[in-house]
Amino acid sequence: MEDLLEHAVQRAGSLGASYAEARYQADRNESMILKNGTAEATSRRTIRGISVRVLVKGALSFGATNVLGKRSLTDLVGKVVKGAAAAAEHVRDPIRMAPAEMMVAEHRIRPRVSFDNVTLESRLELLQEADSTAVGTAEAAGISMPGRYMSLDALTTERLVINSDGARVRSLVPRVSVNIFLTVAHPERGAMQRIVSRGEVGGWEAAERWDLPNTLAQETKVLARILHQAQAFRGGKMDVVLGPEVVGLVSHESSGHPGEGDRILGREAAQAGETYLSRDSLGLRVGSELVNVVDDPTLPRSFGHYLHDEEGVKARRRYLIKGGVINEFLHNRETAAEFGVESNASSRSVAFDREPIVRMANTFVEAGDHSLEEMLEGVRSGLYIKNFMEWNIDDRRYNQKYVGLEAYIIQDGELGPMVRNPVLEITTPGLWGAVDAVGDELELHSAYCGKGDPMQGIPVSVGGPHLRLRGVRMEGSP
Repeated sequence: MEDLLEHAVQRAGSLGASYAEARYQADRNESMILKNGTAEATSRRTIRGISVRVLVKGALSFGATNVLGKRSLTDLVGKVVKGAAAAAEHVRDPIRMAPAEMMVAEHRIRPRVSFDNVTLESRLELLQEADSTAVGTAEAAGISMPGRYMSLDALTTERLVINSDGARVRSLVPRVSVNIFLTVAHPERGAMQRIVSRGEVGGWEAAERWDLPNTLAQETKVLARILHQAQAFRGGKMDVVLGPEVVGLVSHESSGHPGEGDRILGREAAQAGETYLSRDSLGLRVGSELVNVVDDPTLPRSFGHYLHDEEGVKARRRYLIKGGVINEFLHNRETAAEFGVESNASSRSVAFDREPIVRMANTFVEAGDHSLEEMLEGVRSGLYIKNFMEWNIDDRRYNQKYVGLEAYIIQDGELGPMVRNPVLEITTPGLWGAVDAVGDELELHSAYCGKGDPMQGIPVSVGGPHLRLRGVRMEGSP
């Protein structure tokens, strides 16, 4: 495979490309779906191919093939170079690749328990056990669980990236994830829904560590308590403590996305939306000095883990907000050249036939020095929102809304009654600016981030510690 990629890069250069990049990617996915206790789909598939990206006279072109032969690849390179040359005749602002240290490296994650050692039947039994446990727990708690959807995926991604600037990076990364959608109901108290997601880089040992039957039993007990006990909430201006699940979502949506270099340049407006930030926003204060939002691909076991991006740049921790100030944007080599900075290894692609674009990895608020108990003790009258049921944010990532699921009144530093569906509707600076205490325990959750056209749903982690907000307005529930 290495010889094929070398041939593609050299061939592109001989045809006039000033930069050429060839990537082999193979994704082996073993997936199953359980719906209301019944197995609906089980599949094993491998998708593999080679992509080529070239720069000719300031125009960038991309193409891919799943026919892994020298003749097919030669034809592809010719078409891609020809396409770039044709586009170059109409280019007003030539694309450049920012200088970067090109890595020659190999990164292989070796699972403790290989997916090959766990049969599909065993995996299905785990889902069925978790499903029956959730249903039994719901019945014992006096509610029903009419809707259950569970998907379990074991994905192994192999990549080899070679480019004309000297990069040669090989990686093999296994991931396992489960996504569960629960609907619970009570004839007098209504219905609600909960999404439970787990995902890690590693082998089957991750799924064992999650203990899904017990996890769903605990989630179901909480849902039952909300249905039976949660009171209507009047709203008003108050102090609010947000749980790590909510903080992670806020970090991803209102800090990560608006800080993407291609979005700031207006190149994602038609697909993933716009941003309230501009090229001149570095140094702009958007939050209190306690707020540090980072994106770090290098975290071990994290769902968005990688050590080198698809352009051969070494990954590192990126500080998007530091001390409440916009500190850094996410860049690949193309956007870095536009901003006059170095790439911070944000180039990612979800499959061989998708062009690498600027993406997040693991986005979260850095931990501080307060325990949850200390945060609560500092609230005379307020609200604790542990997790969320739904959310919304505008295209510019400025106005946003979060509807709490498990939420409690705080009275004189103690948790009081549960409340139903409190709503936090606030601006991005309004939220970050209200932070006056940051928790000391970091908690990450897995997710899939959608961006691009064609859509690329890429694995990420989101999270943070608890945050305390002072004097924010909460909307009431019925």
